[in-house]
Amino acid sequence: MSLAPRVVIVHRTTEYEELVAHHGTHGQAAFFLSSRGRDIGEVAERHHRTRRALADVTSAIPLTWRQSRVERADLDRFLFAPEDVVAVVGQDGLVANVAKYLDGQPVVGIDSDPGRNPGVLVRHRPADAGGLLRAALAAGTGTDELTMVEAVADDTQRLLALNEIYLGAAGHQTARYRLELDDGAAVEAQASSGVLVGTGTGATGWIRSVWEGRGGSLPLPLPTEDRLVWFVREAWPSPATGTSRVAGTLSARSRLTLTVESERLIAFGDGMEGDALELTWGQAVRVGVCGRRLRLVG
Repeated sequence: MSLAPRVVIVHRTTEYEELVAHHGTHGQAAFFLSSRGRDIGEVAERHHRTRRALADVTSAIPLTWRQSRVERADLDRFLFAPEDVVAVVGQDGLVANVAKYLDGQPVVGIDSDPGRNPGVLVRHRPADAGGLLRAALAAGTGTDELTMVEAVADDTQRLLALNEIYLGAAGHQTARYRLELDDGAAVEAQASSGVLVGTGTGATGWIRSVWEGRGGSLPLPLPTEDRLVWFVREAWPSPATGTSRVAGTLSARSRLTLTVESERLIAFGDGMEGDALELTWGQAVRVGVCGRRLRLVG
């Protein structure tokens, strides 16, 4: 007998919950904000909207299905099963946070605060959850296969991301490394604020801000396109370091290689610096298009 499908609801702690946890009570949090000219009511209302969205999605799960719930901070300890349907209730970035832990499971993005989120990845309203969850397992349901990026170190450490991977020093201080591409050109030693390698999905976030700062001349990939873009941040010219290779694209088969020349560099994806690869002097890491995709229900 096959198992009934399981819906895994992914969410994150709200700003209101973080405030109350930090200050102890609602009243103390309200006093802290009011003394700085802020009103806790706005934060509390966003919290209530999120809770209502979670309740709506939970009640829409078919009675014969199993269900589970995981908070963003616990994703690295949660085991997703092949038969899962993942319902992400929150912001666009939460879909990116969960992507690297999945392997083909369909994802339904539910916008918990319409009008506040761009809705690039959380495309649906809580009221539509019931039909979407059933459709996610139906043959022929339209899904977008979103390209992901991966970094693989020479000691087999591996990191996946949906938006972008950052390689550099912890704290974003000066990183020293040697940059090499598969095009056969000379390796360049660099000192910079780090390197960003991103997807078409990431082109709506951090990657886009760097791209616009460079004049927007490099063509950005589409979210489903097997192509990446990369940028070196604030490369520093010196007698020992160059700045001739600070941006480019990577095709599906090409790779960007960084060989570490700092005591410690890290690589993390989609803003989750707490879940990073640790790299030491002399190690190499290769970054490119990942063979895995995120299946986002349209």
